[in-house]
Amino acid sequence: MPLSPFLKLLSHVTPHRSVLLLAVVLMVGESALALAHPWIAGQFAAIVLATPGAAPFDLFGLMALWALLLAAQSGLSFGNRYLLGSTGETLLADLRTRLYDHLQSLPLGYFHERRRGEVLALLGNDAARISNFVTGTLVGLLPLLLTFFGAFYFMFRLSPGIALLAALFVPLFFLVMKLIGRRLRPLSSEWVRTHARMFATLEENLGMLPAIKSYTRESLESDRFQRSNLKLMRIAKRQLLIESILSPSVHLIAGLGLLALLYLAAAQLDGGALEPADLVAILLYGMLMTRPISGLAGVYGSVQTARGAAERLIETFAVSPEPDDAGAPPLSPVAGAIRFEDVHFGYPGRPKVLDGVNLEIRAGETVAITGENGSGKSTLIHLLMRFADPDRGRILIDGTDIRSVNIASLRAGIGLVAQHVLLLNGPVRENIAYGRPEAAREEIEAAARAAQAHDFIQRLPRGYDTAIGDQGIRLSGGQRQRVSLARALLKDPPILVLDEATAMFDPDGELAFIHDCRAVLEQRTVILITHRPASLALADRVLTLAGGRLA
Repeated sequence: MPLSPFLKLLSHVTPHRSVLLLAVVLMVGESALALAHPWIAGQFAAIVLATPGAAPFDLFGLMALWALLLAAQSGLSFGNRYLLGSTGETLLADLRTRLYDHLQSLPLGYFHERRRGEVLALLGNDAARISNFVTGTLVGLLPLLLTFFGAFYFMFRLSPGIALLAALFVPLFFLVMKLIGRRLRPLSSEWVRTHARMFATLEENLGMLPAIKSYTRESLESDRFQRSNLKLMRIAKRQLLIESILSPSVHLIAGLGLLALLYLAAAQLDGGALEPADLVAILLYGMLMTRPISGLAGVYGSVQTARGAAERLIETFAVSPEPDDAGAPPLSPVAGAIRFEDVHFGYPGRPKVLDGVNLEIRAGETVAITGENGSGKSTLIHLLMRFADPDRGRILIDGTDIRSVNIASLRAGIGLVAQHVLLLNGPVRENIAYGRPEAAREEIEAAARAAQAHDFIQRLPRGYDTAIGDQGIRLSGGQRQRVSLARALLKDPPILVLDEATAMFDPDGELAFIHDCRAVLEQRTVILITHRPASLALADRVLTLAGGRLA
């Protein structure tokens, strides 16, 4: 039962080791008390049958002891169940936080290669499976082993022959678990992958509902989701079938073992080698031995079903974060001069996008870059903000290679207004202040005025406190763009990037936006990514990107 994938996640469990250890101690105590039940039952039989040599307890005293034992077990059971449940929730929250922080540190290229729903499944089902495995399976191993060996020890003291007969069935248990349980491992990995793909399909469809409805593709998308859903169901049923075979098989062997013990015990009782009270204790110890064996079968199944989730988490944590030396100096106050020197770049498995780009932008200059879709205009901005690094060449701001400075300080000096505006499902104020949450109300409103957004915001039902819906769905495209511009201006960046910022406007709206932007662009270095002629009027220079080069 290899545990190597889980051992690699051990660092995420160690902060909770003290509470988990306490829970294990309580479980061990509960298991130890359980070992006393067969002995007490034997003493009860001895008193009732008046067996010579019975312990000097009267029946009432024995019942009182048994009741006290049951009460102590109940208390220990409550303690370990609550501790494990509480720790499981804490572990799950901690694992999700660590995973989320790691995902945020990854380069954008990681997300370009994966569907968002598959990434979300890591934070949902996969993390929950690991938490459940640790608190529901892993910490229970020691108590299971203690119960088995404890029961075997006390049985051996009463009758070595019967105990050794019981031990002969143990290899058979493990053989059955290996032969049947090994089929769970590939099914577990397939279930995790299929669940992630189904989740991704659902996430995509919810984001595409306007398009789905406008093209009347509801039935097609329903069929697509149903295929994923049914595939997941079939895998789950195959897992259930194997688990349903495994558990009864283990119980069957346990039952046959008990019958063998009963037969041998009856023979020893008939021959006078065993007392009736000892027979009662031996049978109860035999039943007690079957519990951990059945429990180990459950552990084996849990390992296989959680393994796929563990492998996905390990794979994700193994992805290297964005390069960012914590000791790198911050970018000094920026004047805004930008230089691309022989920059080459290509996405993995695709043709080269940039092939020796050279560009110098003076501080305070506005440069427009045009080109066909896919020519690499937005890639230039991604490299400037270090969402990726050039394969060759370098980019400098005020003469400093941007790879030599702290990424956070670099991005703090650049304001980005993108074509696809990303807004929070919250108030307008929160969206504008996203880059500067400590900004005062007056500063937020000043940024909105500069972006010509203040008037329409004031007309909203609650003004700046109006919730704008998921991705700003309650605003028009132009209004979303102006909120995005206000957000960028609140940072007061020396470098401003407008990446197809007028794409959402009609011609009149575009002209109004350009007119409003003239004052905003003064005293800043501006890169204007556009293919719309009207927007070019803002630029001091216009360059065309084609064939991976600027002209």
